[in-house]
Amino acid sequence: MPHKSENHNKKESSKAHSFGEGLREVDLNCDMGEGMSNDALIMPFISSASIACGYHAGDEKTMWQTIELAVKHKVAVGAHVSFFDKENFGRNEMSLPPDEIYELVEQQLIIIKEIADSFDINLHHVKPHGALYNMSAKNAVIAKAIARAVKDFDTSLIMYGLSGSHSISEAKATGLKTASEVFADRTYGDDGSLTPRSQPNALTEDTDKAVQQVLQMINDKTVTTVSGKKIPIVAETICIHGDGKHAVEFAKAIYDAIRK
Repeated sequence: MPHKSENHNKKESSKAHSFGEGLREVDLNCDMGEGMSNDALIMPFISSASIACGYHAGDEKTMWQTIELAVKHKVAVGAHVSFFDKENFGRNEMSLPPDEIYELVEQQLIIIKEIADSFDINLHHVKPHGALYNMSAKNAVIAKAIARAVKDFDTSLIMYGLSGSHSISEAKATGLKTASEVFADRTYGDDGSLTPRSQPNALTEDTDKAVQQVLQMINDKTVTTVSGKKIPIVAETICIHGDGKHAVEFAKAIYDAIRK
């Protein structure tokens, strides 16, 4: 049976998602609870955390610890749902029918909601991880299955998805609130997709470049692709990967740049 959150009975865990007057609201999010040692160092600089639900990383203990950290720092708690694939960190594509995708999303939401309930907080958003994220961005059928599972579970949840993708359009069509996501530490193709991790230029490892890309996406509503082309983009939430080599440095630098 779908589980509904009783929003009126729960505390708000999130900071105000705005980093300064004169800027429209911008959310800085990070993928967390994935077994990295830097979650506590990143948490002060973000406003929402997408927490692994045990399918690609983490377990009930890490979920509990990460939510506890988020509550302490008034960071919004979201579910980072994935294919069941710990061996490959959820980054291998799987061919599943829509009903199985629906079920795997629902099961992960049940797991993390039970822990969030123990802290008396609401879940804030849902963000697919890895291969599930990329496949749903490109495939409307997958995106719709995820959106249906989220809506049936809790209509108040926000769907985080790649800006300009099926993830956003299908969630909107289902009636969900959405947050168009952009990446500080990834490069883009001319079609707005992320450069595949198999390519050597997929990741941005220079802090100044990451900050410059974020400010361009917020202020100019464009991103410069790997070919040098400027394309339009909607930046409502900015992602920093918690497993990135420079995650803490990026988080602090971007936080400071947006506030300024």
